[in-house]
Amino acid sequence: MKYGFFDDNAREYVITTPKTPLPWINYLGNKEFFSLISNTCGGYTFYKDAKLLRLTRYRYNNVPYDNNGKYFYIKDLNENGLVWNPGWQPVKTTLDSYECRHGLGYSKFSSSKSNVKADLLTFVPMNDNCEVSKLTITNNKDTVAKLSLFSYVEWCLWNADDDMKNFQRNLSTGEVEIANGGSVLFHKTEYRERRNHYAVYGVNTEVNGYDTSRDAFLGAYNGPDSPDVVANGKCTNSVASGWSPIASHQIDIELAPSESKTFIFTLGYIENPEDQKWESYGVINKKPAFAMLDKYKTVEAVDAALKELNDYWSELLGIYHIKSSNEKVDRMVNIWNQYQCMVTFNMSRSASYYESGIGRGMGFRDSCQDLLGFVHLIPDRARERIIDIASTQFQDGSAYHQYQPLTKKGNSDIGSGFNDDPLWLIAGTSAYIRETGDISILNEMVPFDNDMSVAKTLMGHLKCSFDFTATHKGPHGLPLIGRADWNDCLNLNCFSEHPGESFQTFGPSEGPVAESVFIAGMFVKYGEEYAQLCELLGDDAEAKRAREEVQKVYDAAITAGWDGEWFVRAYDAYSNKVGSKECEEGQIYIEPQGFCVLAGIGVKEGLAEKALKSVEERLDTKYGVMILQPAYTKYHLELGEVSSYPPGYKENAGIFCHNNPWISIAETVMGHGDRAFDVYKKTCPAYIEDISEIHCTEPYVYSQMVAGRDAKFHGQGKNSWLTGTAAWTFVNISQYILGIYPTHKGLSVDPCLPSDFGDFELTRKYRGGVYNISVKQNGSQKGVKKLIVNGKELSGNVIPYEEGVKEYNVEVIM
Repeated sequence: MKYGFFDDNAREYVITTPKTPLPWINYLGNKEFFSLISNTCGGYTFYKDAKLLRLTRYRYNNVPYDNNGKYFYIKDLNENGLVWNPGWQPVKTTLDSYECRHGLGYSKFSSSKSNVKADLLTFVPMNDNCEVSKLTITNNKDTVAKLSLFSYVEWCLWNADDDMKNFQRNLSTGEVEIANGGSVLFHKTEYRERRNHYAVYGVNTEVNGYDTSRDAFLGAYNGPDSPDVVANGKCTNSVASGWSPIASHQIDIELAPSESKTFIFTLGYIENPEDQKWESYGVINKKPAFAMLDKYKTVEAVDAALKELNDYWSELLGIYHIKSSNEKVDRMVNIWNQYQCMVTFNMSRSASYYESGIGRGMGFRDSCQDLLGFVHLIPDRARERIIDIASTQFQDGSAYHQYQPLTKKGNSDIGSGFNDDPLWLIAGTSAYIRETGDISILNEMVPFDNDMSVAKTLMGHLKCSFDFTATHKGPHGLPLIGRADWNDCLNLNCFSEHPGESFQTFGPSEGPVAESVFIAGMFVKYGEEYAQLCELLGDDAEAKRAREEVQKVYDAAITAGWDGEWFVRAYDAYSNKVGSKECEEGQIYIEPQGFCVLAGIGVKEGLAEKALKSVEERLDTKYGVMILQPAYTKYHLELGEVSSYPPGYKENAGIFCHNNPWISIAETVMGHGDRAFDVYKKTCPAYIEDISEIHCTEPYVYSQMVAGRDAKFHGQGKNSWLTGTAAWTFVNISQYILGIYPTHKGLSVDPCLPSDFGDFELTRKYRGGVYNISVKQNGSQKGVKKLIVNGKELSGNVIPYEEGVKEYNVEVIM
């Protein structure tokens, strides 16, 4: 069942009913100012950091769901005071028509009731810290329409965590200012204490009233679905003092038949200049706010800003663009997959409808993986991100697992000990250099734990990453897992002399330690990439040493890491196998099967083919490949959190969409185009739009996980948007299935396609050149017969990069 449709020409997903299975959201903003907005106008806004600089409130886990946003109430005096909202919520009056169009950095709503039509456009401009909403109201009645329009936002007291807990303090701090007769409302809470900033909400017209007190607007016992002010038809001109500040405008409207009026609302964030001196208590510099409001006070200015946003996305998405006979592949590759990669760049895992923006900031592992999906789009910002991530690393190569985007400081609440983290820094840096050829980044001085007194070059950091894994190995010669590897819930470093006693966590030198075959796969892949970076710098001795260390782990992976038909997942603190046929439950895990094979482990020995066959036979479902089987039906303390979930959910036999691409990539390594594409399709939004009533999450972006075969709601998606699935899937489809892979020497072209994919054309911008690539498949799944570049046939698969060449016309015959 569908709840909308793709409009590929407009690059929009069109939602045709507000009653979607879950709120279907969009992200607004590209630089520092961001908003989340749902298909019913729910959501919230923040500047830089969703925790520390939250502008508007949102209530998670509320009833009804998605309750609080930026609302417009239309009161129709011709219809006995009927009240409705353009996005349906919060009043939920049945609308005569409804449509929500989520586009790239903007959302549009078009609704009507009783022959009054509302068209709402909301977006964040490219170069200003504000959200602009253009609301046009049209009278389609035969008589004059008399209406009252009420806006509504509820301010957050900046620190979202403190805001929802510290009531004894916060219910005495709300302060506002009113300007221009109420058309401009300022939120300045806490500025006097330590914050040289404020928020503003203004409209480009005179108003008939305003409110800044939530209790005055809603009434002490009402919610946003039935505000007193809207029911009474008149604002109270309240001035919040303590308690909860809001911003609301009242605009009374008369429209002749067929007449329209447009109002522009701007929600902004302002920082006073560093040298701003307050002459007296209560003074804030309003000039920047008025300048911002003036900039967007006309329809022409708003339309120009929207065009600038659309032009930005057109240029960005032109960097990698395919034209094939596969409409759904083109849709995902050209629009939605890359768009989601950019959102994960901005958000990491910090702010979604499933992440509150409070407990998590930027992830070390997460951000490195996300970089794989956007480095081709914004290489300069990818460079900055790599330096930010590396700056949180410790001198031994380990790292804070997360850091706050505003402070760039490590999150001590989460801490460190995730032993896969160091290798992801090599992965991200390698991807950046293969994309750009910029080896100068390796000579950048980067601090440890943001302390420049102990800085090294970025290459020095990568050596620390490599050496951390090389020197932290267990009794089988496999890397130590630490607190966890990619699977945060696989916590194996527990030990007890006597069953039933409480378990203790031991460090590497203190007792039995657990090992990870998954990290072994990472070390083989990214150890080789580290060696290649060493060679770029002319350090052949270090490259040789690195490859020797990689070979040791490779050998351990095909011996101690092999279980006969698939790769073992790990060894626990007792040196017992995890993910083995010897186990009663959790006999096979997806992670090492995918990552070891994509790293090339076991290919020449014939093990890789067996491992992937075992995945297909034991883990595959119609909705994707499960993370493990059989599911854990009882709690295993020695395994940590993994068995704490019910069977079929999350790490306990759920379908983690994030590592499905590893299996697909592994299949391309083996030349299995049909199987690789089959795995790709099962979690691809465009291919599962028809089962939205089962899948539930947005049909235009990837989810983190889907309920597995053991779950009651098999196929139900959860945790959409902020997931490594986006980056890894784009890597899979763009670099392995379509086969356009950046190397240090140039673009490699080596597609691995399903037999019936057909010919395709692809544009890829790379290092200042435009590559116009035409692929003739000839029914082949893999293998390039001819590679012709600018009329000259080349041997091999790599198109050598030539500085100064602006256009490459490439013909590939498979």
